[in-house]
Amino acid sequence: MVQGRQGQRVRLYVRGTILGFKRSKSNQYESTSLLQIEGVNTKEDVSWYAGKRIAYVYKAKTKSDGTAVRCIWGKVTRPHGNSGVVRAQFRSNLPATSMGKKVRVLMYPSST
Repeated sequence: MVQGRQGQRVRLYVRGTILGFKRSKSNQYESTSLLQIEGVNTKEDVSWYAGKRIAYVYKAKTKSDGTAVRCIWGKVTRPHGNSGVVRAQFRSNLPATSMGKKVRVLMYPSST
């Protein structure tokens, strides 16, 4: 039996922010999203997060399976530039309303 918890709650994910889609001057590639992960500031830091799962959790207007909370899953694929921004691919492309919103970058799967 587990009695009342002591101390801090443990968060099994790192927060990230959706910056937008990968793009060039005239084209936008909706299949690849750009994310800034909290505390990641260099290309070298990104290597630990490569392959990690991402959850974009949001609320919908209608209930499905008894809840209005939905999730789009994705994974970190590679770095984007030198400032710690990462490219990510999601199972279905993120909606435009997700820009600037938060995502959860989970601590698994581990590559080691």
